[in-house]
Amino acid sequence: MPIEILMPALSPTMEEGTLAKWLVKEGDTVSSGDVMCEIETDKATMEFEAVDEGTIGKILIAEGTEGVKVNAAIAVLLEEGESVDDIGSSSAAAAPAETPNEAAVAAPAPSAAPAPSAPASSDGTRIFATPLARRIAADKGVDLAQVTGSGPHGRIVKADVEGLSKSDAPMAAAAPEAAAPAATTLATGPSASAVAKMYEGREYEEVSLNGMRKIIASRLTEAKQSIPHFYLRRDIQLDALMAFRGQLNKQLEPRGIKLSVNDFIIKACALALQQVPDANAVWAGDRILKLKPSDVAVAVAIEGGLFTPVLQDAEMKSLSALSAQMKDLAGRARDRKLAPHEYQGGSFAISNLGMFGIDNFDAVINPPHGAILAVGAGVKKPVVGKDGELGVATVMSVTLSVDHRVIDGALGAELLNAIKDNLEAPMTMLA
Repeated sequence: MPIEILMPALSPTMEEGTLAKWLVKEGDTVSSGDVMCEIETDKATMEFEAVDEGTIGKILIAEGTEGVKVNAAIAVLLEEGESVDDIGSSSAAAAPAETPNEAAVAAPAPSAAPAPSAPASSDGTRIFATPLARRIAADKGVDLAQVTGSGPHGRIVKADVEGLSKSDAPMAAAAPEAAAPAATTLATGPSASAVAKMYEGREYEEVSLNGMRKIIASRLTEAKQSIPHFYLRRDIQLDALMAFRGQLNKQLEPRGIKLSVNDFIIKACALALQQVPDANAVWAGDRILKLKPSDVAVAVAIEGGLFTPVLQDAEMKSLSALSAQMKDLAGRARDRKLAPHEYQGGSFAISNLGMFGIDNFDAVINPPHGAILAVGAGVKKPVVGKDGELGVATVMSVTLSVDHRVIDGALGAELLNAIKDNLEAPMTMLA
Protein backbone atom coordinates (compact mmCIF):
# COMPACT_ATOMS: atom_id res chain seq x y z
CA MET A 1 0.00 0.00 0.00
CA PRO A 2 1.50 3.37 -0.99
CA ILE A 3 2.50 5.52 1.99
CA GLU A 4 1.48 9.17 2.20
CA ILE A 5 4.35 11.34 3.44
CA LEU A 6 2.79 14.04 5.61
CA MET A 7 3.88 17.58 6.41
CA PRO A 8 5.50 17.24 9.85
CA ALA A 9 5.10 19.51 12.87
CA LEU A 10 8.74 20.53 13.34
CA SER A 11 8.10 22.83 16.30
CA PRO A 12 5.43 23.00 19.01
CA THR A 13 3.91 26.14 17.51
CA MET A 14 3.96 25.07 13.86
CA GLU A 15 0.59 24.93 12.10
CA GLU A 16 1.82 25.33 8.54
CA GLY A 17 5.11 25.68 6.74
CA THR A 18 6.79 26.32 3.42
CA LEU A 19 8.14 23.40 1.43
CA ALA A 20 11.33 25.21 0.52
CA LYS A 21 13.21 22.59 -1.48
CA TRP A 22 12.93 18.96 -2.55
CA LEU A 23 16.19 17.01 -2.28
CA VAL A 24 14.70 13.94 -4.00
CA LYS A 25 12.70 13.48 -7.18
CA GLU A 26 10.05 11.04 -8.36
CA GLY A 27 11.61 7.62 -8.90
CA ASP A 28 14.36 8.08 -6.29
CA THR A 29 14.83 5.36 -3.68
CA VAL A 30 15.02 6.50 -0.06
CA SER A 31 15.83 4.75 3.21
CA SER A 32 14.95 5.62 6.80
CA GLY A 33 17.03 8.65 7.81
CA ASP A 34 17.57 10.01 4.29
CA VAL A 35 16.93 13.76 3.97
CA MET A 36 14.06 14.31 1.54
CA CYS A 37 13.33 18.02 1.67
CA GLU A 38 13.86 21.33 3.46
CA ILE A 39 10.92 22.87 5.29
CA GLU A 40 10.66 26.45 6.54
CA THR A 41 8.78 26.72 9.84
CA ASP A 42 7.74 29.85 11.70
CA LYS A 43 11.22 29.82 13.27
CA ALA A 44 13.79 28.13 11.05
CA THR A 45 14.59 26.10 7.94
CA MET A 46 14.93 22.43 8.81
CA GLU A 47 15.66 19.17 7.00
CA PHE A 48 12.95 16.48 6.92
CA GLU A 49 14.10 12.87 6.96
CA ALA A 50 12.37 9.77 5.64
CA VAL A 51 10.87 7.41 8.22
CA ASP A 52 10.14 4.52 5.83
CA GLU A 53 12.10 3.07 2.94
CA GLY A 54 10.79 2.90 -0.60
CA THR A 55 10.59 4.80 -3.87
CA ILE A 56 9.24 8.32 -4.31
CA GLY A 57 6.16 7.60 -6.42
CA LYS A 58 4.66 11.08 -6.62
CA ILE A 59 5.48 14.54 -5.30
CA LEU A 60 2.22 16.25 -4.39
CA ILE A 61 3.49 19.65 -3.23
CA ALA A 62 5.94 21.60 -5.38
CA GLU A 63 8.97 23.21 -3.79
CA GLY A 64 8.42 26.86 -2.89
CA THR A 65 4.81 26.22 -1.84
CA GLU A 66 3.80 28.29 1.18
CA GLY A 67 1.06 27.61 3.72
CA VAL A 68 1.27 23.82 3.63
CA LYS A 69 -0.76 22.63 6.64
CA VAL A 70 0.72 20.21 9.15
CA ASN A 71 -0.38 16.62 8.33
CA ALA A 72 -1.16 17.49 4.70
CA ALA A 73 0.15 14.90 2.21
CA ILE A 74 3.26 16.20 0.44
CA ALA A 75 4.39 13.06 -1.42
CA VAL A 76 3.63 9.35 -1.89
CA LEU A 77 6.16 6.60 -1.14
CA LEU A 78 5.94 3.24 -2.88
CA GLU A 79 7.01 0.00 -1.20
CA GLU A 80 8.87 -2.85 -2.84
CA GLY A 81 6.83 -4.32 -5.69
CA GLU A 82 4.47 -1.35 -5.95
CA SER A 83 4.18 1.01 -8.90
CA VAL A 84 2.71 4.41 -9.62
CA ASP A 85 -0.48 2.64 -10.74
CA ASP A 86 -1.00 1.51 -7.13
CA ILE A 87 -1.32 5.08 -5.92
CA GLY A 88 -4.97 5.05 -6.89
CA SER A 89 -7.34 7.86 -7.52
CA SER A 90 -7.63 9.39 -4.06
CA SER A 91 -7.92 13.17 -4.15
CA ALA A 92 -4.65 13.64 -2.30
CA ALA A 93 -2.56 11.21 -4.32
CA ALA A 94 -4.08 12.02 -7.70
CA ALA A 95 -3.66 15.78 -7.37
CA PRO A 96 -0.73 17.23 -9.32
CA ALA A 97 2.03 19.03 -7.48
CA GLU A 98 0.89 22.56 -6.70
CA THR A 99 2.73 25.58 -7.82
CA PRO A 100 3.47 28.33 -5.28
CA ASN A 101 0.74 30.50 -6.78
CA GLU A 102 -1.85 27.72 -6.67
CA ALA A 103 -1.01 27.01 -3.06
CA ALA A 104 -2.02 30.53 -2.08
CA VAL A 105 -5.50 29.87 -3.51
CA ALA A 106 -6.05 26.36 -2.16
CA ALA A 107 -3.74 25.10 0.56
CA PRO A 108 -3.96 21.34 1.20
CA ALA A 109 -6.33 20.39 3.99
CA PRO A 110 -4.93 18.60 7.03
CA SER A 111 -5.24 14.86 6.70
CA ALA A 112 -7.39 12.85 9.02
CA ALA A 113 -5.96 11.60 12.28
CA PRO A 114 -3.74 8.51 11.94
CA ALA A 115 -5.73 5.32 11.67
CA PRO A 116 -5.57 2.83 14.51
CA SER A 117 -2.90 0.16 14.44
CA ALA A 118 -3.32 -2.66 11.99
CA PRO A 119 -5.36 -5.64 13.24
CA ALA A 120 -3.91 -9.10 13.67
CA SER A 121 -3.43 -11.17 10.56
CA SER A 122 -5.46 -14.03 12.03
CA ASP A 123 -8.67 -12.42 10.78
CA GLY A 124 -7.30 -12.07 7.27
CA THR A 125 -6.68 -8.33 7.48
CA ARG A 126 -3.35 -7.07 6.22
CA ILE A 127 -0.85 -5.72 8.75
CA PHE A 128 0.71 -2.52 7.44
CA ALA A 129 4.46 -2.45 7.98
CA THR A 130 7.47 -1.28 6.00
CA PRO A 131 9.59 -3.94 4.29
CA LEU A 132 12.50 -3.18 6.63
CA ALA A 133 10.25 -3.54 9.69
CA ARG A 134 8.99 -6.89 8.35
CA ARG A 135 12.54 -8.17 7.86
CA ILE A 136 13.65 -7.10 11.34
CA ALA A 137 10.54 -8.68 12.87
CA ALA A 138 11.14 -11.92 10.99
CA ASP A 139 14.77 -12.04 12.15
CA LYS A 140 13.76 -11.47 15.77
CA GLY A 141 10.70 -13.75 15.67
CA VAL A 142 8.43 -10.84 16.59
CA ASP A 143 4.70 -11.15 15.84
CA LEU A 144 3.78 -7.95 14.03
CA ALA A 145 0.15 -8.43 15.06
CA GLN A 146 1.23 -7.52 18.60
CA VAL A 147 3.15 -4.38 17.60
CA THR A 148 1.50 -0.96 17.51
CA GLY A 149 2.80 1.15 14.64
CA SER A 150 3.95 4.73 15.12
CA GLY A 151 4.24 5.56 11.41
CA PRO A 152 1.64 7.29 9.23
CA HIS A 153 -1.82 5.73 9.65
CA GLY A 154 -0.52 3.25 12.19
CA ARG A 155 2.08 1.70 9.89
CA ILE A 156 4.78 -0.29 11.68
CA VAL A 157 8.23 1.18 11.00
CA LYS A 158 11.80 0.21 11.84
CA ALA A 159 11.83 2.07 15.18
CA ASP A 160 8.82 0.06 16.42
CA VAL A 161 10.53 -3.32 16.11
CA GLU A 162 14.30 -2.90 16.22
CA GLY A 163 14.45 -2.84 20.03
CA LEU A 164 12.04 -5.76 20.55
CA SER A 165 12.53 -9.44 21.15
CA LYS A 166 10.09 -12.29 20.68
CA SER A 167 9.18 -12.27 24.35
CA ASP A 168 8.42 -8.60 24.73
CA ALA A 169 6.64 -7.98 21.43
CA PRO A 170 3.17 -8.28 23.01
CA MET A 171 4.15 -5.52 25.41
CA ALA A 172 5.11 -3.14 22.62
CA ALA A 173 3.43 0.20 22.94
CA ALA A 174 2.97 2.93 20.42
CA ALA A 175 5.51 5.70 20.42
CA PRO A 176 3.93 8.82 21.89
CA GLU A 177 2.51 11.00 19.18
CA ALA A 178 3.87 14.46 18.76
CA ALA A 179 1.73 16.98 20.55
CA ALA A 180 -0.60 18.76 18.19
CA PRO A 181 0.49 22.32 17.61
CA ALA A 182 -1.41 24.85 19.64
CA ALA A 183 -4.00 26.81 17.73
CA THR A 184 -2.88 30.23 16.67
CA THR A 185 -5.61 32.51 17.95
CA LEU A 186 -5.18 36.26 17.82
CA ALA A 187 -6.86 38.57 20.29
CA THR A 188 -10.51 39.32 19.66
CA GLY A 189 -11.26 42.82 18.48
CA PRO A 190 -12.52 44.69 15.43
CA SER A 191 -12.39 42.64 12.24
CA ALA A 192 -9.86 43.41 9.51
CA SER A 193 -12.61 44.82 7.30
CA ALA A 194 -13.93 47.01 10.12
CA VAL A 195 -10.48 48.46 10.80
CA ALA A 196 -9.84 49.00 7.08
CA LYS A 197 -13.12 50.88 6.82
CA MET A 198 -11.95 53.33 9.51
CA TYR A 199 -9.06 54.32 7.24
CA GLU A 200 -10.98 54.53 4.00
CA GLY A 201 -9.52 57.29 1.90
CA ARG A 202 -6.23 57.31 3.84
CA GLU A 203 -3.07 56.04 2.22
CA TYR A 204 -1.62 52.93 3.84
CA GLU A 205 0.26 49.74 3.04
CA GLU A 206 -1.18 46.40 4.14
CA VAL A 207 1.43 44.01 5.57
CA SER A 208 0.43 40.35 5.80
CA LEU A 209 1.45 38.48 8.93
CA ASN A 210 4.14 35.86 8.43
CA GLY A 211 4.23 32.71 10.54
CA MET A 212 6.59 34.17 13.14
CA ARG A 213 4.55 37.35 13.61
CA LYS A 214 1.35 35.30 14.03
CA ILE A 215 3.01 33.18 16.72
CA ILE A 216 4.37 36.26 18.52
CA ALA A 217 0.94 37.90 18.44
CA SER A 218 -0.75 34.76 19.75
CA ARG A 219 1.74 33.82 22.47
CA LEU A 220 2.25 37.30 23.89
CA THR A 221 -1.47 38.05 23.87
CA GLU A 222 -1.99 34.81 25.76
CA ALA A 223 0.86 35.70 28.13
CA LYS A 224 -0.58 39.12 29.02
CA GLN A 225 -4.09 37.71 29.41
CA SER A 226 -3.24 34.57 31.40
CA ILE A 227 -0.07 35.38 33.40
CA PRO A 228 -0.47 37.56 36.51
CA HIS A 229 2.53 39.83 35.90
CA PHE A 230 4.00 42.05 38.57
CA TYR A 231 7.08 44.24 38.24
CA LEU A 232 10.13 44.93 40.39
CA ARG A 233 12.60 47.72 39.56
CA ARG A 234 16.16 48.44 40.65
CA ASP A 235 18.98 50.75 39.62
CA ILE A 236 22.37 49.05 39.30
CA GLN A 237 25.68 50.92 39.39
CA LEU A 238 28.01 49.68 36.66
CA ASP A 239 31.27 51.52 37.32
CA ALA A 240 33.00 48.54 38.96
CA LEU A 241 31.77 46.24 36.19
CA MET A 242 32.92 48.61 33.42
CA ALA A 243 36.39 48.88 34.94
CA PHE A 244 36.64 45.11 35.46
CA ARG A 245 35.38 44.43 31.93
CA GLY A 246 38.03 46.79 30.52
CA GLN A 247 40.80 44.92 32.36
CA LEU A 248 39.55 41.51 31.22
CA ASN A 249 39.14 42.59 27.60
CA LYS A 250 42.68 43.94 27.54
CA GLN A 251 43.99 40.61 28.79
CA LEU A 252 41.76 38.61 26.44
CA GLU A 253 42.55 40.69 23.37
CA PRO A 254 45.34 38.35 22.15
CA ARG A 255 42.77 35.52 22.11
CA GLY A 256 40.32 37.59 20.05
CA ILE A 257 37.76 37.68 22.86
CA LYS A 258 35.76 40.79 23.72
CA LEU A 259 33.23 40.55 26.55
CA SER A 260 30.08 42.66 26.42
CA VAL A 261 28.05 44.01 29.32
CA ASN A 262 25.34 41.58 28.24
CA ASP A 263 27.71 38.65 28.87
CA PHE A 264 28.08 39.81 32.49
CA ILE A 265 24.30 40.19 32.80
CA ILE A 266 23.76 36.62 31.60
CA LYS A 267 26.32 35.31 34.09
CA ALA A 268 24.86 37.41 36.93
CA CYS A 269 21.35 36.09 36.27
CA ALA A 270 22.55 32.49 35.98
CA LEU A 271 24.32 32.69 39.34
CA ALA A 272 21.37 34.48 40.95
CA LEU A 273 19.10 31.58 39.97
CA GLN A 274 21.48 29.29 41.87
CA GLN A 275 21.61 31.66 44.85
CA VAL A 276 17.79 31.84 44.95
CA PRO A 277 16.85 28.33 43.74
CA ASP A 278 13.13 28.66 44.49
CA ALA A 279 12.95 31.33 41.77
CA ASN A 280 14.51 29.02 39.17
CA ALA A 281 11.09 27.68 38.21
CA VAL A 282 8.45 27.50 35.49
CA TRP A 283 4.66 27.23 35.46
CA ALA A 284 3.46 23.83 34.22
CA GLY A 285 -0.33 24.18 34.17
CA ASP A 286 -1.23 22.51 37.45
CA ARG A 287 2.21 22.51 39.08
CA ILE A 288 5.54 24.30 39.31
CA LEU A 289 8.75 22.77 37.96
CA LYS A 290 11.91 23.82 39.79
CA LEU A 291 14.98 23.53 37.60
CA LYS A 292 18.40 22.55 38.91
CA PRO A 293 20.57 24.15 36.17
CA SER A 294 20.38 27.82 35.16
CA ASP A 295 19.09 27.75 31.58
CA VAL A 296 18.89 31.41 30.59
CA ALA A 297 17.09 32.59 27.44
CA VAL A 298 18.19 35.83 25.76
CA ALA A 299 15.96 37.75 23.36
CA VAL A 300 17.53 38.33 19.93
CA ALA A 301 15.84 40.67 17.47
CA ILE A 302 15.69 39.49 13.87
CA GLU A 303 13.92 40.83 10.81
CA GLY A 304 10.19 40.35 11.32
CA GLY A 305 10.34 39.04 14.88
CA LEU A 306 12.61 37.67 17.57
CA PHE A 307 14.15 34.49 18.94
CA THR A 308 15.00 33.61 22.53
CA PRO A 309 17.90 31.15 22.25
CA VAL A 310 18.67 29.36 25.52
CA LEU A 311 22.13 29.10 27.09
CA GLN A 312 21.95 25.89 29.08
CA ASP A 313 23.97 25.40 32.28
CA ALA A 314 24.97 29.08 32.12
CA GLU A 315 26.07 29.06 35.77
CA MET A 316 28.80 26.53 34.93
CA LYS A 317 30.30 28.42 31.98
CA SER A 318 33.02 31.06 31.96
CA LEU A 319 32.30 34.56 30.71
CA SER A 320 34.32 33.90 27.56
CA ALA A 321 32.41 30.65 26.89
CA LEU A 322 29.07 32.42 27.39
CA SER A 323 30.19 35.23 25.09
CA ALA A 324 31.20 32.81 22.31
CA GLN A 325 28.01 30.77 22.62
CA MET A 326 25.81 33.87 22.64
CA LYS A 327 27.49 35.22 19.49
CA ASP A 328 26.99 31.86 17.76
CA LEU A 329 23.33 31.54 18.78
CA ALA A 330 22.54 35.16 17.88
CA GLY A 331 24.19 34.80 14.46
CA ARG A 332 22.31 31.62 13.64
CA ALA A 333 19.08 33.09 15.00
CA ARG A 334 19.34 35.97 12.52
CA ASP A 335 19.91 33.42 9.74
CA ARG A 336 17.00 31.32 11.09
CA LYS A 337 19.27 28.32 11.45
CA LEU A 338 18.52 27.43 15.08
CA ALA A 339 17.24 23.96 15.90
CA PRO A 340 14.10 23.84 18.11
CA HIS A 341 16.01 22.58 21.16
CA GLU A 342 18.18 25.71 20.99
CA TYR A 343 15.29 28.14 21.53
CA GLN A 344 12.92 26.05 23.66
CA GLY A 345 13.02 25.65 27.42
CA GLY A 346 14.78 27.73 30.04
CA SER A 347 13.24 29.16 33.20
CA PHE A 348 14.31 32.80 32.90
CA ALA A 349 14.83 35.31 30.10
CA ILE A 350 16.73 38.55 29.47
CA SER A 351 15.61 41.31 27.11
CA ASN A 352 18.22 44.04 26.68
CA LEU A 353 17.26 47.25 24.86
CA GLY A 354 20.02 49.33 26.41
CA MET A 355 21.98 49.39 23.16
CA PHE A 356 19.03 51.24 21.60
CA GLY A 357 19.16 53.98 24.23
CA ILE A 358 16.06 52.78 26.12
CA ASP A 359 16.31 53.80 29.79
CA ASN A 360 13.76 51.30 31.12
CA PHE A 361 10.79 49.20 30.02
CA ASP A 362 8.58 46.30 31.10
CA ALA A 363 9.05 43.00 29.25
CA VAL A 364 6.33 40.39 28.69
CA ILE A 365 7.02 36.98 30.22
CA ASN A 366 7.62 34.22 27.68
CA PRO A 367 5.66 31.22 29.00
CA PRO A 368 6.39 28.92 30.73
CA HIS A 369 9.21 31.06 32.21
CA GLY A 370 8.78 32.37 35.74
CA ALA A 371 10.40 35.77 35.08
CA ILE A 372 12.12 38.01 32.54
CA LEU A 373 14.62 40.81 33.15
CA ALA A 374 14.23 43.99 31.06
CA VAL A 375 17.57 45.81 30.82
CA GLY A 376 17.93 49.50 30.02
CA ALA A 377 20.93 51.61 29.06
CA GLY A 378 23.73 52.52 31.44
CA VAL A 379 23.75 56.31 31.80
CA LYS A 380 25.65 58.79 33.92
CA LYS A 381 23.54 59.96 36.88
CA PRO A 382 24.10 61.86 40.10
CA VAL A 383 24.17 59.49 43.09
CA VAL A 384 24.53 59.87 46.83
CA GLY A 385 27.38 57.73 48.17
CA LYS A 386 27.42 55.77 51.41
CA ASP A 387 29.24 58.63 53.05
CA GLY A 388 26.51 61.05 52.00
CA GLU A 389 28.67 62.69 49.36
CA LEU A 390 27.12 63.50 46.00
CA GLY A 391 28.85 61.89 43.05
CA VAL A 392 28.35 60.66 39.49
CA ALA A 393 27.94 56.98 38.55
CA THR A 394 26.98 54.90 35.53
CA VAL A 395 23.54 53.58 36.42
CA MET A 396 21.53 50.90 34.62
CA SER A 397 17.79 50.57 35.27
CA VAL A 398 16.35 47.04 35.21
CA THR A 399 12.80 45.73 35.60
CA LEU A 400 12.01 42.16 36.61
CA SER A 401 8.65 40.97 35.26
CA VAL A 402 7.46 38.10 37.45
CA ASP A 403 4.77 35.43 37.16
CA HIS A 404 2.98 35.63 40.53
CA ARG A 405 1.84 32.01 40.19
CA VAL A 406 5.48 30.90 40.35
CA ILE A 407 7.31 33.61 42.31
CA ASP A 408 5.90 35.74 45.11
CA GLY A 409 6.93 39.33 45.75
CA ALA A 410 9.54 38.70 48.44
CA LEU A 411 11.12 35.86 46.43
CA GLY A 412 11.23 38.04 43.31
CA ALA A 413 12.87 40.84 45.30
CA GLU A 414 15.46 38.37 46.61
CA LEU A 415 16.25 37.26 43.04
CA LEU A 416 16.58 40.83 41.76
CA ASN A 417 18.80 41.79 44.69
CA ALA A 418 21.07 38.81 43.91
CA ILE A 419 21.35 39.96 40.28
CA LYS A 420 22.21 43.49 41.44
CA ASP A 421 24.84 42.26 43.93
CA ASN A 422 26.50 40.10 41.27
CA LEU A 423 26.72 42.97 38.78
CA GLU A 424 27.96 45.51 41.30
CA ALA A 425 30.68 43.14 42.54
CA PRO A 426 31.65 41.43 39.26
CA MET A 427 34.84 39.77 40.52
CA THR A 428 32.73 37.56 42.83
CA MET A 429 31.20 35.96 39.74
CA LEU A 430 34.58 34.40 38.97
CA ALA A 431 35.01 32.92 42.43
